[in-house]
Amino acid sequence: MSAIDEASLWDRLAKARKIPLNPTWLGEVFSPSLSVELRFAVAERLGMFAETGWPIIHALIQQHGIHPELIHAAGLCHQPEAKDWLLTQLKQSHDPDAHLLNGLSCWGAELTPSQFEHLLQLPGQAQRIAGLNLLGFKSHQLEAVELLQLCEYALQDWRDPVVIACIRLLQRRDDMEISTRLAVLVHKGSDAAAEAGLRALGCMATTHSKITLKSLSVELTNPERRAHALRQLQQQY
Repeated sequence: MSAIDEASLWDRLAKARKIPLNPTWLGEVFSPSLSVELRFAVAERLGMFAETGWPIIHALIQQHGIHPELIHAAGLCHQPEAKDWLLTQLKQSHDPDAHLLNGLSCWGAELTPSQFEHLLQLPGQAQRIAGLNLLGFKSHQLEAVELLQLCEYALQDWRDPVVIACIRLLQRRDDMEISTRLAVLVHKGSDAAAEAGLRALGCMATTHSKITLKSLSVELTNPERRAHALRQLQQQY
């Protein structure tokens, strides 16, 4: 499609509130030759059509192959058939990319602990963060010890964004084991990880987290971390 045609298509998408889009038309204008941004925009609109969008998305996958924007649309439509298709892709892939994991999004509870163990050992930063996002939908079904075992690879990751994403997941729980593990991270982790760990303990606001913060405010040898622990503790009262 030419630049002029793409401009017309962008204009049509922008007017969707005044002139509703037709999912069949969206399927007809979708093409791998479109710019990446426009492909995602068209696919996202299709995903928003839910049950009427999924058959068209599936047909596009069969016609053009599996593309990231179509995976995104499949996840966005929230249809059981789309979920089954995405889970099948996951089972068939030894190295699933972040697009597939993000596409599964709210269906994380469907995955098994062994699947999460594999996902959270994938090498890519985006893969691990997407895996943690999925785990957020499963974590309430897991005991604290089991959750920590799955998260250990992420907690030991050398990349701060991965560690911080894991901390944000763990802070939703109020278990003593999690407070204890966060304390270790505050002692031994990077400055960014330690700061996130202290904020997490402050957000948890449980008896266990308060005791942990009190210990950290005394035991930490790093003056900045010790002062931060004291601030978080003071905010509890």
